[in-house]
Amino acid sequence: MQELVIKGPTKINGSISISGSKNASLPILISTVLSKGSCVISNVPNLRDTKFLISILSNLGCKINFKNNVVAIHSSAISKKIADYDYVRQMRASIVLLGPIIARYSSFKIALPGGCAIGTRSIDLHLDALKKMGVQIKILNGYVVASRKIKKLNAINHRFSKISVGATQNIVMAATLANGISTLKNCAIEPEVMDLISFLIKCGSKITISQRTIKITGNENLNLSNHEIIPDRIEAGSYILAAMATKGKITIKNFLIEHLEEPLKIFKKMGLKIKKIDTNEYLFSCSGIKPINLIQTQEYPGFPTDLQAQLITIFLKNGNQSKIKENIFENRFIHVPELKRFGADITLNSNTVIVNKVNELNGAEVMATDLRGSFSLIIAALLSKGETTISRIYHLDRGYEDFDLKLKQCGVNIKRKNNE
Repeated sequence: MQELVIKGPTKINGSISISGSKNASLPILISTVLSKGSCVISNVPNLRDTKFLISILSNLGCKINFKNNVVAIHSSAISKKIADYDYVRQMRASIVLLGPIIARYSSFKIALPGGCAIGTRSIDLHLDALKKMGVQIKILNGYVVASRKIKKLNAINHRFSKISVGATQNIVMAATLANGISTLKNCAIEPEVMDLISFLIKCGSKITISQRTIKITGNENLNLSNHEIIPDRIEAGSYILAAMATKGKITIKNFLIEHLEEPLKIFKKMGLKIKKIDTNEYLFSCSGIKPINLIQTQEYPGFPTDLQAQLITIFLKNGNQSKIKENIFENRFIHVPELKRFGADITLNSNTVIVNKVNELNGAEVMATDLRGSFSLIIAALLSKGETTISRIYHLDRGYEDFDLKLKQCGVNIKRKNNE
């Protein structure tokens, strides 16, 4: 198992290019099982989660080649109707296989998913809608066992009880092969959801969107189409926050700035300066942090929960006292005890953290706990005096392509090594 060694303190100063979005790549690759045929998906990040999913799809019978961030996929026949525990236990997004496969085939069995331990993230939102579409579902021995006796899924008029990216993606995909017009309300509208819908429309789906309502007209004759994945807004936001925390500057290429419109408004109030250099290329710099009393995570277009951990690090040595409230997941502060090992002054009160400025942080031995929380440890290491060792960095490899190489490009003294 590998670990990171970072020597600080260090200012971020350099240039990087943003990789394709992990959270867009996974559902789009999954959606190819809706139709026979072949397609090429480009700008796919080379990540642990991507490789996990490709292994799952290959095991089910898809023919896949993944090279140089391009996936060539042929999904004419799903020869296996079970996604085994060994394949799906490490990736929460695997549950999104259920909708498209049960829409195309009469049965499917999938192990209950794994992934980051940052909340319950109940799959009931997925299952309730699929049941309304005519799917019979049992939970048996750790598996979701799904079947249908009807020829095609029923179109539904359904309101999600809670906004969910995964449930929206799952049911939108299932509805593309349903009999009739489905209306889904209270949907997630994240850029990653929109990218999936863009791909499905290219493949022949008729989908319209009005605020949080999505209408899908079923079409059994979908034809797979080539597609380029959007850039990863969370990766971009993570590097911007690293530059802000260290009072540095970073040029970011291949970045759709409109995907972080609301967070960037907050960052600008805090002291971030933004200069457009070229198409989808921007210079971000910060010479000082202004405190903001309270920042709350919200569904898109609000402040993303996936940037909450990184945001906390901004205030470790800046801003006197700041509060951050987590409204999406109930257990998304598991990185806080690790940040305290650097000497951070953080108080956790239910779903709110209070961060008090300290004058000095010191390098420490810390453990990555989840994907996004792990990046907060990197930023804390950049702010700290001395050497920091971060273990369990497989969490980072799940969502940040070549992050150590990109940080080196920005002047960071960072290296991977095998721990014993």
